[in-house]
Amino acid sequence: MVIGITVGIVVVVASAYVTGLTKLLRNSFGSSAEYKKSESATAPELATGDWINSEPLRLKDLRGRVVLIEFWTFGCYNCRNTLPFVKSWDARYRDKGLTVIGVHSPEFDEEKNVDHLRREVSSLGIGYPVVTDNDYQTWKGYNVEAWPTTFLLDKQGRIRWMHVGEGAYDEAERQIQKLLAENER
Repeated sequence: MVIGITVGIVVVVASAYVTGLTKLLRNSFGSSAEYKKSESATAPELATGDWINSEPLRLKDLRGRVVLIEFWTFGCYNCRNTLPFVKSWDARYRDKGLTVIGVHSPEFDEEKNVDHLRREVSSLGIGYPVVTDNDYQTWKGYNVEAWPTTFLLDKQGRIRWMHVGEGAYDEAERQIQKLLAENER
């Protein structure tokens, strides 16, 4: 009987491990999703946090602009790999109607320290607004599961595209251009 219970426990743990590993692998290698206007929901508002490079922003005040939200943390290697692309989009499209917001959701305790984050934002040359999400309220509101995760919101504040992980940079830029070209409705 003890052997049967032990085998049952091993099967349950292994199954949970494989399910988690599958999710981890999917997130590590990236996945993208485009949302149709009719399917996309209004994006959740950003939770309260400390803001770097900006006064506090509210999504409802950014209507009429395309918004790129990237969930990241400064200790994440994959997040650092996305930075050249995100910074480039901010530089090229800010004056054309794009607002980039970094939501810093820390993985480790040292990343929760806002002074450490300010130092990293400065040393990484990030000029767009960054908000702390130490309690993961915004992370949970967007159902994020991995770093980095990027969302694109249309001019009405609806989620229209998302990507988990590195890559899909050409696709992201096409989506930015498409959303910038759309008329407000």
